[in-house]
Order: sequence, then C-alpha cells, then structure tokens
Amino acid sequence: MKAEKLSQERLLALQDLDSSLMQLEHKANNLPLSKLLDEKRLEFASARDLAVAASTERSDIKHELSKSELDVEQVLSRIEKDEKRLASGLGTPKELEQTQHELESLNKRRAELEDIELEVMVRLEGLDSRIAELSKRRDELSIEVDAITKDRDQALEQISQAVSATRSDRDALVKDIEAELLSLYEKIRSTSDGLAAVRLSDGKCQGCHLTMSAAELTRINALAIDELVRCEECRRILIRIT
Repeated sequence: MKAEKLSQERLLALQDLDSSLMQLEHKANNLPLSKLLDEKRLEFASARDLAVAASTERSDIKHELSKSELDVEQVLSRIEKDEKRLASGLGTPKELEQTQHELESLNKRRAELEDIELEVMVRLEGLDSRIAELSKRRDELSIEVDAITKDRDQALEQISQAVSATRSDRDALVKDIEAELLSLYEKIRSTSDGLAAVRLSDGKCQGCHLTMSAAELTRINALAIDELVRCEECRRILIRIT
C-alpha cells in the first residue's frame, strides 16, 4: 500500500491521540480515589449496620427492663399488702404466720428482681455508650464518603474534559487521513492492544521492539517514501521519520 508521507505522519499523530485516550480510560478506571471510596463505603455500611443492630438490641433490653420493673412493682405491691395485713393483726395466728413467711419470701424475691433490674440497667447504660460511639463513627464516615465522592467526581470530570478535547482533535485529524490507510490502521489497532502505528527508530520497531536486520533495513531504506512499511514481527505500521 502507498500513502503520502504526510498521511503517514498524521497516522502517527492519530496513534498518539488514541494512546492518550487509552491512558485516560485506564486512569478513569483505576483512580486511587475510587478504590478509597469503595473502602470507605464498606466501612460506612459496616458502621451503619452495627449502629442499627445496637439500636435494635437496645430496644430489646428496654423491653427487658420494663418487664423487670413491672416484676418489681408487682412484688412491692404484694409486700405492701402483706405488711398492712400483719400491721392490722387481723387473722388467725396461723394465717399471720403464713403471711410472715410469704413476706420473707417476697422480700427475698424483691432483692433478686432488683439485682436483675440493676444488671439490665448497667447493660443498657453500656449499650448507650456503644451506640453513641457507633453513631459518631457512622457520621464521621458519612462525611468522609461525601468528601471523597466529591473529589472523585472532580477527578473524573477533569478526565472527561481531557477525553472530550482529545476526541475532538482526533475527529479533526482523521478527516485528513486517506480512507484506505485509516481502515488498515483501525483493523491493526483492534488486534494489537490499541497500538497500530509506531516509529521506526534506530532500526527498531517501537511496537514490539524488534531490532531489524541490516538486510531488512537496507530493503526498507530503498523503498519509496510513500511506500507503507509493516513490521515483520508484529505487523504494525512502521512510520519512517526523517
């Protein structure tokens, strides 16, 4: 295939633009901020879930405390009733004795229930402290996630602007490249990791880095300047820059 020297040089410029686009795409897909954001989102989700679980546990303990308080109230009510009966002296000696025994049992039960109530209150107090810590961490992470998201979006916007500018330059450049040459370039680029046109520099292909033999270089140098050269190894288009 033949192609004017200027078209070949434009092809090399096109390759530079396409390589820039690939680099920009890679940069957008591998932003450190994106990785950091994913990590912080996981931390936030974990902190949020722990805070929700702790709040649920608190509701259960509150219910347990309410039940314990009710149990104590019921025992106190029975104690008060028995104490009044004993104070009144009404009833037979046997009934009063039974009331006294019941009162002793109730006071023992009261002590047990109050111990249980105290233990539940201590657990609730400890859980309230834990909820406060988890909520604080959750809120801190939420602020971090928002800040990193903003920075990530700004970085992506800058890349997007660079991509738009590069594509605009590319669109303008391809208009001045021969259709057959451009078609060959695109075909090679699709099967060569996006690299189709490279410089022939110091006797070496800058695509696969193969060093040409002296005989091959002699053959290439003897070709007309508008003759398109392909690398024998990688089949990329070699652009001779003089």
